[in-house]
Amino acid sequence: MKQTRLMKILVRAGLALAGAACAVAAATALAQETTTTTTTAGGAVSATTSTTSLSGTGVVTAYTPGSDYITFRSEADTAPVRYYYTKTTPIVDVEGKTVEWSALRPDMPVSYTYVRQGDRMVVTKVTLQKPITVYEKTTTTTTTTQP
Repeated sequence: MKQTRLMKILVRAGLALAGAACAVAAATALAQETTTTTTTAGGAVSATTSTTSLSGTGVVTAYTPGSDYITFRSEADTAPVRYYYTKTTPIVDVEGKTVEWSALRPDMPVSYTYVRQGDRMVVTKVTLQKPITVYEKTTTTTTTTQP
């Protein structure tokens, strides 16, 4: 089969694009942690679940106690993004101590790990970048008594 000059150019361009796509996929895979769980029943595979953990850094833009989501603004993106969390999602300070969700305030710098579940991003861990004492407000009340 005789190939024309245009056909050769298209084949080479296709190979170059495929190589670039593989390089991007490999770089992305290195930045992710993947866990695969396989359930077997009687030696046969009955279900396989794959979860890829991603991570990010940014600041808390909104958190409402009692809601099921929190919004972060990442360092790379100016628009806040909504992440969902569960009752078991831990928040820890820089020393690794567990912190209550009620301690979260807007503009707190954090790093977070999350997974994609369908069209949702679910936070699996939030780590504060500064000790919680930096954010605590102290209120002083002075009482004056008359003699």
